[in-house]
Amino acid sequence: MKREIYDEDHEAFRASVKEFLDREVIPNLETYEKNHGLTRDFWLAAGAQGFLGLEIPEAFGGSEAGDYRFNAVLTEELAKVNMTLPSCLGIHADITVPYLVHLTNDEQKARWLPKAASGEILTAIGMTEPGGGSDLANLKTTAVKDGDGWVINGSKTFITNGGSADIVLVAARTAPEKKAKGISLFAVDTTLDGFAVGRVLDKVGQDDSDTAELSFTNVRVSDADLVGPLDTGFISMMQFLPQERLGSAVTNLAHARQILDETVQYAKDRQAFGQPIGKFQNTQFLLAELVTKAEVAQAYVDQCVLAHSKGELTAVDAAKAKWWTSQVQSEILDHCVQIHGGYGYMNEYRVARAWRDARVTKIWAGSNEIMKMLIGRDLGL
Repeated sequence: MKREIYDEDHEAFRASVKEFLDREVIPNLETYEKNHGLTRDFWLAAGAQGFLGLEIPEAFGGSEAGDYRFNAVLTEELAKVNMTLPSCLGIHADITVPYLVHLTNDEQKARWLPKAASGEILTAIGMTEPGGGSDLANLKTTAVKDGDGWVINGSKTFITNGGSADIVLVAARTAPEKKAKGISLFAVDTTLDGFAVGRVLDKVGQDDSDTAELSFTNVRVSDADLVGPLDTGFISMMQFLPQERLGSAVTNLAHARQILDETVQYAKDRQAFGQPIGKFQNTQFLLAELVTKAEVAQAYVDQCVLAHSKGELTAVDAAKAKWWTSQVQSEILDHCVQIHGGYGYMNEYRVARAWRDARVTKIWAGSNEIMKMLIGRDLGL
């Protein structure tokens, strides 16, 4: 079914993203995998193309697209290559940077945003903690007032870009007695004394993403590093999470559909019992089901993208998009592996790597179980 949400400007932008990926990124994928992380050259190149500044005002070095559909186009094209690219770039440009755009004063904007747009500053966001998972309201990291600054102690885990970030936006408890209403956000320079990167984690998939453990031992930051009003961090996280979940949904579908399209071609080319395997009724029926499921999910996600571009996307609708697309992606990729047979289990085949890379999407950005709880509460249950 023809998609109607993008116009000529969006498609022109898509062409520029594709050209960038073909020229700068795809030839270096093996390097990223060996390094367990994207290189700084990647970030600088993406910044030079304007891909890191879609959320950043022009006065601070960005393009301020003002239309989330451009973010979605960028995410789709990255996801067609692999899951790591939209994950790492999304954490920086789509997830962390909006906090710095909307919650900071002009001095802070001038300090961080131009270099975030250029790729000279790489960002990460420190929410998840060991033993905490999706339970953000009960985080243990603390920031204690000390003179004209704050002293941060605690740890974070599963932090995308954690091994290479220059600035980590850290959620810390500043008023323990207030529980969820006593959490604040701090932009922590990773060169500060007491900050340390622990393990760059050995994951099942996304080997080219530097997902890391972070620790904070008496890390001293100033009042000028507080992002947003004191004790409003949890509220801010809840306000910004829908965009993260929508970005996850866009990624899930674009990634799954790319591998599905490649699997359809494989079914046309692969011979078994004297004919292409796509000629067998079981394969035809299965691929028909998968394509239909992907297109139906795409229609819903496209409506979510349109709603978000108008400032109308609700947290509940974002939760629906996130959990459903991660489930659909999981089903599609599992079947694609099966259609490839033994080759589908070989890492040299994209379908195998995609299958591994995608499993985490039912867990991150709030587990699917948490998404269903949000939807259930909205139903008054």
